[in-house]
Amino acid sequence: MALPDAPLPSEGLFVTHFLTVADQAISRAFYEGVLGGKVVAAKNPTMIKLANSWIILNEGGGPTPDKPNTVLEPPQNPDRVNSFLNLRVADIQSCYDDWKAKGARFLTEPLDNHGWELRCYMQDPDGYIIEVGQAAKKMFDFIDAYAD
Repeated sequence: MALPDAPLPSEGLFVTHFLTVADQAISRAFYEGVLGGKVVAAKNPTMIKLANSWIILNEGGGPTPDKPNTVLEPPQNPDRVNSFLNLRVADIQSCYDDWKAKGARFLTEPLDNHGWELRCYMQDPDGYIIEVGQAAKKMFDFIDAYAD
């Protein structure tokens, strides 16, 4: 039986982001309670619809037959990153205030990135970095210049 809203395409594709987590319940509470995601499947794996995308959370393990030399594990050092989620928002200050009040750990308040955007970063319970950004006028002007 298919789950409603699950990222299971009947054609084309869905983009999902898979995160290896230490505890599915703790991570699920963050992505649902702080960021407002909708839990589609509670565990093994946890699937969450987040705005127009999906997050899949599962505990580490491996190797498996289809990835014979790969072990999945949460980040070992939250200060060393090789990828991150990027959330584009309409009102960064409102998101920052709301998510911080719900327990999000931000590295800084929203800062101006050379006039291109306002942005800040937070960490999820496993230490994954999440960029939150709001485009500034300079970004819109840049995109408009290349739209023709």
